[in-house]
Amino acid sequence: MAYYECVFIARQDISATQVEGLCETFSKVISDNGGSVVTTENWGLRTLSYRINKNRKAHYVLFNIDAPAPAIHEMERQMRINEDILRYLTIKLDAFEEGPSVMMQSRQRDERPRSYDNNDDSNTPVAVVAEAATVESAETASDGAEA
Repeated sequence: MAYYECVFIARQDISATQVEGLCETFSKVISDNGGSVVTTENWGLRTLSYRINKNRKAHYVLFNIDAPAPAIHEMERQMRINEDILRYLTIKLDAFEEGPSVMMQSRQRDERPRSYDNNDDSNTPVAVVAEAATVESAETASDGAEA
């Protein structure tokens, strides 16, 4: 069997559970025709570069598929028929990539907690200067008391 990668975008006005239902439907089509969906990545609701059928946003989903060509043709036929699918693209691969896709890697990088606790270097010199001024004023006060 051959390896395929399929990305489809669904309308913005359907819910996330409906998107999961579409994923299950297309996975079932693949498995009924002798293939298997290796991984499914839901990229979520993203802004489109241009309007497609009056939609400015869409749900993106990626499938990695190990299936014969007739299974892919049937899945694409089902995608053409389904009104919720705006676009799809299926490409043939030599092998699957290890780990998450580039989109998921960038999403994970964006969701990482930031380690900036507003500890800028610009604040540190002010505190050091203020501390030094306090020490100097204490020294001059003690020098004046000794004299």
